Amino acid sequence: MLRFALLRILSAIPTLLFVILTAFLLVHAAPGGPFDAERVLPPEIEANIERTYHLDEPLPQQFVRYVRGLLHGDMGPSYRYRSYTVAEIIAGAYPVSFLLGALSLLLALALGMFLGLAAAIRRNTMLDRVLSAVAISGISLPVFVIAPVLVLFFAVHLHWLPASFASTSPGTRFVLPVLALALPQVAYIARLFRGSMIEVLESDFIRSATAQGLRTRAILFHHAIRPAVLPLLSYLGPAVATVLTGSVVVEQIFGIPGLGQHFVSGALNRDYTLVLGLVIFYAVLIITLNLIVDLLYGYLDPRIRYR
Repeated sequence: MLRFALLRILSAIPTLLFVILTAFLLVHAAPGGPFDAERVLPPEIEANIERTYHLDEPLPQQFVRYVRGLLHGDMGPSYRYRSYTVAEIIAGAYPVSFLLGALSLLLALALGMFLGLAAAIRRNTMLDRVLSAVAISGISLPVFVIAPVLVLFFAVHLHWLPASFASTSPGTRFVLPVLALALPQVAYIARLFRGSMIEVLESDFIRSATAQGLRTRAILFHHAIRPAVLPLLSYLGPAVATVLTGSVVVEQIFGIPGLGQHFVSGALNRDYTLVLGLVIFYAVLIITLNLIVDLLYGYLDPRIRYR
């Protein structure tokens, strides 16, 4: 297992380098520059600013300089927030995005697995059809539609919850953003877990357990859930990153000071280093989560052996 983990980490290095190179070229290919929003400056002052940030160098030289800084843990200064480095901005905004994503994922897992299990046990009944229709509807609706509808219903009409994260009530300001992020994931998880659970319940070892007189609850929780979770693990790796990156839209709608806000402002202001830092952060997160999923596969399924 250790050898497999080391090989996966080594194989992730070229992928990460490709992501860095692609993001570097794309942000520099966009029209405009990081200081175009400033007032018109004399040519000599503009040249001094570009020289200070090494923007006057050829792109290959800038890329080598940037990668060299990454190897020393330096993501560079932000062109927009000049009193902060990119690492400081990410460190300050990440806890908010992480809390939002973690709460959304926990809610999606709990509710999605419960609905998927109920649909699998009562398959081909009215309950199964209703849950399947609701799940398909949840999959079809994007986050940027769900979030305004939740605000309109719970904040504007019912006045139950605040419409903005700037609310003075810290206990309720997370409710609507968490629901907006979790509902699409609930639909995906419910559909996936239902299909996996039905396949497991039709397996020979479940029939043997039933023939031995075991109770339905014991069969479900001691024999069926563990193998049924395996396909869900494959989805959860990218899903965690999807929840965090999907919070870009939610953070903009609710005014949450997380990574999504900085990503959008960095892209609009051509803050090259901030955008690159966030892309690298998400890339490392996705690679790490996929590695964890592969290791959990080997732990949960004894038939899998990594050699």
